[in-house]
Order: sequence, then C-alpha cells, then structure tokens
Amino acid sequence: MHEPGPPRTTSVGESVELAPRSPDPDGTYEWTLRDAPAESDARDDGDPVGAIGVGGVDGGGEVLIPGQTSRSDAPVVHLRPDAPGTYVLTLDAPDGTHRQRVRAYPDERRSVELRVAAADLPLDDGDVDRVSLMWPHNDRLLARDRPERDGDDWVCEARVPPGRHGFSFVANDDPANEHRDEVAAPGPGRPRVSVSATVVESDADAEEVRIDADAAAPPDLDAGGDTGRNGGDSPVAVDFLVDDRDAPPEAVARIESLAAGDSLSIPVSELPDDCPGGIRIHAVPHGDRYGAAETVRIERDENGTVTVSDPHAPPEWADSPTIYEVFVRSFAGDTLPTTFREIERRVPYVESLGVDALWLTPVLASPTEHGYHVTDYFDTAADLGSREAFESLVATCHEAGIRVIFDLVINHTSRDHPAFQMHAAGVDAYADHYRRADGAFDVTDTDWAELADGDMPEYYFNWRRIPNLNFDSPTVREWLLDVVNEWSAVVDGFRADVAWGVPHGFWKEVAERVPDDFLLLDETLPHDPFYGEGEFDLHYDTSLYDALRDIGAGDAPADAVADAFARAEWLGFGDPSLQMRYVENHDEERYLAEYGGEAQKAAAATVFTLPGAPMVYAGQERGNETYRGPVRWHDGDNALTDFHRDLAALREREPVLRNGAVEFEGRAADVSVVDGDPERVTAYERTPSTGGSEGDEGEGDPLLVVVNFADAPATVEVPSRFETDLFSAGGSASTGGSAAVGGPAAVDGRVTVESVAVLR
Repeated sequence: MHEPGPPRTTSVGESVELAPRSPDPDGTYEWTLRDAPAESDARDDGDPVGAIGVGGVDGGGEVLIPGQTSRSDAPVVHLRPDAPGTYVLTLDAPDGTHRQRVRAYPDERRSVELRVAAADLPLDDGDVDRVSLMWPHNDRLLARDRPERDGDDWVCEARVPPGRHGFSFVANDDPANEHRDEVAAPGPGRPRVSVSATVVESDADAEEVRIDADAAAPPDLDAGGDTGRNGGDSPVAVDFLVDDRDAPPEAVARIESLAAGDSLSIPVSELPDDCPGGIRIHAVPHGDRYGAAETVRIERDENGTVTVSDPHAPPEWADSPTIYEVFVRSFAGDTLPTTFREIERRVPYVESLGVDALWLTPVLASPTEHGYHVTDYFDTAADLGSREAFESLVATCHEAGIRVIFDLVINHTSRDHPAFQMHAAGVDAYADHYRRADGAFDVTDTDWAELADGDMPEYYFNWRRIPNLNFDSPTVREWLLDVVNEWSAVVDGFRADVAWGVPHGFWKEVAERVPDDFLLLDETLPHDPFYGEGEFDLHYDTSLYDALRDIGAGDAPADAVADAFARAEWLGFGDPSLQMRYVENHDEERYLAEYGGEAQKAAAATVFTLPGAPMVYAGQERGNETYRGPVRWHDGDNALTDFHRDLAALREREPVLRNGAVEFEGRAADVSVVDGDPERVTAYERTPSTGGSEGDEGEGDPLLVVVNFADAPATVEVPSRFETDLFSAGGSASTGGSAAVGGPAAVDGRVTVESVAVLR
C-alpha cells in the first residue's frame, strides 16, 4: 500500500513533507490539495478549493510545493500552511487514491534579533570578510543566512518558536571561527498529553471504547529557564484525529464528532466493519502552542471482541536499559586492531558492567576510522570483519543477555559511494539521489561537478565529504527502506545518526516496518518531542547533557539538574523514562579531561539515578581522556570502573531508580550542606510512580539521591526519614571497593557524600 501515513500536525510557517509509503520508483504519483482553511491563499476569495495540483492554481503553488526531483509527477510534496485549520489532500498512486489530512495550528514564531559584537568573533575584525549564521532553524546550512554589520556588531533578524535557541556566527564561513551564543524568544512551552483507553459498558448497556486524554500545560520557567515568561495563557485542549488510512471520510468525521473535551467515547457499533487492522486515533494537545500526539489503536476480532493498545509502545526489553557505546575501531586497545572478533572476545567485560544494550558506532563499509562516511549499506567494513563475524558478535551478545544497537547513517553517504559518483557524473538513474544547492552557498572551495548551472551538492556544516541524500526521491526512499529491512533482521535496534536531517514521515514509516521488539534511538540536537510521535522510542537528552557540562565547568550550580529536567517537560516531552541520559559520547571531549574525576563521577551518578536510559561511552569508566582514543585496558582506573558497575547494579536492584517519579522539591529541598560547597551539591527524591507509600518497605520505598560535584566531600543534613545509604558504605567504589559488596551504611541525620549517596 502506498498510503501516506497518519494525519499530520504542524503550525503556520512550518512545512510538512508528505510522501507515499512503500514507494515504487517506477510508479506515478500525484498530490492534489482538495480543501484548505478559508483564510488560506490556496482558496480564491474564500471559495472551495476544488482541486489544486502541485504548482497549483489560485495561489495553491505557494502552499503545496513539489519535491526536488527531475520527475514530471510529484511523488513527494511539502505543504506550507499559510493559515490555521485543516488541509485535505489526496494522493493518486498506483494502487488507488489515498487521503491525507494536515492540521495546522496558529503561527508560533516570534521575532528575535541575533546580535554578536565583532570583538567576540575569534578573528581580528579586519580579517573578517563575511559572517554566516548556523543553527537548527536553517538546518546548519552555512552561507544561507548572513548577518549584517550594525556599528560594532553583527546582527541578523529571524522568526523562531518560543524558547532558548543556540546559534553560531561563523566568521569567513569556517566553523573553526565559530562564536556560539544563545537567544531567547518569549512565549510558553509545548503542552503534553498521555492517553488511556478502555472498553466499558455504556448507559444503554452497549459496549463503547472510552479514550481519556490527560493534557498537561508546560511547566512555568523563569527567565533563567527558557523564555522569561511562564506557561501558557490558554487552557490545553485536545483534538482527536482518526487515522485516514483506517476508515472512509464519513466514518472519520462521525467518530471525531463524538469527542467531548478531553474524552472520546465511541460506541462499538460505530466502529467501521471493514478495517482489519483496526482504527488508530491520535490525540493532539494544543493551547498557545500544539504538542506531540499520542495514539490508541482499537481492534475488533472475528468474534466481536474489542481490544485497545498503544501501537507505538517501546519494546519491553528497552524499559530504561543501560546502554554501552563502543567506538568500534579503538575498543580493542592500542595494540590490536579492533575487529568484530576482538569485540566479541570482550563481551564478558561488557556484561560485567551490567549493560543491557551495546551500541556500536558504524560497522558498514567506509573509508574513515569513525565509519560515518558509508560506501556500502549492505556490506560490513572489511577491516572489522565479515557479515558472518558480525552476526557471531550479535549472537554472543544475545547469549549474555545484551541487545545490539546498530548505528544507522542514512542522512548522507560518503562522496566515495558509487551512488554519489554516478550522480556527480550525470548518470540519469542517479540524478535525484542527492540534494543540490546553489553553488554560491559553497564554503569548502571544492571544485564540484555541476549538474545544472552553478549548483553543488547540499551538505550540513562544512561536511563536504558526506553529501545529503534526497528523500524527495522515491528511488532513494526505496533504497534506504531496503537498508532498514536488511539490518533490522539482524540487530535489536537502530541509533539514527543525524536523525534531525531525515524527514519525520520517513521515520514514521521506519517505525512501522521494524519488528515490534526493535528499539529506535534518535540523535536530535537539540532534542525534539515530535521525534517521539510514532517514530523513536528513546531520545538524546541534550538538556541534561548541556547542564552537566555547565555544572562541571562551574558555569552553573548543581541544581541546574532540576532546571534541565523541567526544560524537557517545557519542550513537550512527557514520560521522562524515554530519555537517554549521558555524560559524554564519541562526538565530544571527555568529561574527565575537561572537568576532573570527582565531577565525572557525580555526572555519571546523575544519569544513573534519574529515570531514562543511562549511557556509558566506552572508556568513560576506564578513565579515558581522549574522546576516540583506545580504551585504557592495562592502565585503566579500576576504581572508576567499579564505580560504574556499582551504579548499574544499584539501579538494577532498585526499580524506583528506573521507573519512579522525580521530585526536586519537598524532602529533597530540605537537604542542606553543613560542610562543603552548597553550589556543587544537588538532591532529588525518587518515588514510586504508582502504588507504595512512605511507610512501605522494599520496592515501594522512596529514595533520596544526593550528588556532589565538588572535588572535596560534602557533609549534608537529610530528613530523619532516611536512615540508610545504599551506595556508600565501608567499601565505597570511590575508595577502590564495591558498594555492592560493602553493603548499606547507616545514616543518622547526616551523611558525608563523596560523589553520590542514595538514601532509603
């Protein structure tokens, strides 16, 4: 089926990419805009749209833009809503006509001024010929937006959603001459929603499905948090959208009309008879802004039994897993070359760390050490070993109870990939494989082969060796979906490199293709809740990562951990257990080298004692100070390794550390530092999300976590309710022993915290 996927949501000024599923490169596709809001320019004097094809009439071409291909049809289009309301489109495909709706909410953008003093740029003013703006809002495409000189400053105007936005002014278009800064746009955060669905008896003694949406406004943040303005001015409402793939338009409209506020009750008799896969209903929160949708699937079997489920539920094994990232070509140490066999021989070590999932940086054919320049999506790198050797590694991990996460790199290929070489050489079959841009934007001084006058490959930053693939091409989509099919049959999950560079619609299709127990982890910088909308199960928590760096550098107090946690909610994330928390990764300098050993242990303790998936980057636990260097095996820090083992073991023993709620106020706020630096100490309480009470024993007990980022121990007073330190004890890992071996230590109102104390 070429149906284009679920209903989509956006806001005015924010485009949506629309594409057929399971595309046939030889098929013909055509999109038509059938209806649009009365205020849209797609209408003529408010009259019905009728049929506006791509490139359109009556101004429709300003709303529906064909994708960048050489084809005469329009397999992929970009809808750019110019007015709030519902847009209705149809896709004529080889297997029939499909309906697609897009709900556009009001424009969220605010005007901001980006201003940087010329003296702040890393070059002498007289040496600066030009400046380029680089940030997420122009897809990190250098030379697209140029600040202008205003006296002693460089200035650029922009419109962006509310929030804090990091940006860079890049002198002479060289990222080595980058000045980073931040601007705040006033306004509220995004609302969040969670849904529950049950089959109940109605007043008429007939069955009905009741869906309740719990919509939450964004938390209030002060000027130091995000925007200088608190939550929203309007209450949060919920729109229920029936998936157009599952029912005819009349049934869709009838079911949606049954919504009453935050609830939707559907008599079973109203469910369409001809929907073998059931119907999916998407709940979208909106107020001053709109948020990411949650979905419920309703199914009825041949016996008439109705069931409800979450079609986007993460795999059970990925409930807050501990992840271990291996940079594959340096893992074996500084003597042996790393191969799949050498990694396999070290699986017992990985198992000893209490790891649930092993994330391997790219293992496919590539001319680079890091592997992110792929030259063959269907073959492993020759220096690492054969596919059979890779599958042997996976099997050994599985025997040890460890899942394997594969680094999926599909935003770009190496320019040495044969597909790009044939694209650059003008082979017709590859003309649409890569995105093209105006050669005036080139910042690399590369002598590119032009396919049209003055054009060049598109690339992010100054990545001239990894051109961007063109997802407007059905051929490219089919090719990359084949890649997904190939490797999802071998491994247990994908970490999606540069996930922010690939269209949302493509990720939605990937999520529906992979096995049910398959994990999808995004790399989105900064993190974005819409990648969790039927796409990814786990998300990079860049808010906590940045906060831990600021704390380590002394640029923020330890309580910035609470601010980072609140910011994720402000951004629109709901369940905090769906965040991957990390101290470092293969793209950044080592935390130990930057901020010292005590701060590193505190940072590691933080990611292990907050909800979510803690990630350890190989070498972090051995005392590595080079970010891609060989793991320190013979001269590593065994005490630090034990410290990480103890964190993983404690987290495994105490379910509340994995699944409980987090409270930064209440008893956590009663913690006081009596000896030490209060700015380097923070505390939070972990409590059972459901069930349990203050007096309960065992798994229902709340735990108080106290973290100290200072070089010296801190003595703190804690509420009398907490009597035992589960982590410290006589054999603390920080002194070379093991908390797991040493056992709990009694606490009498005060506790000395070296890096972390976990109190019951």
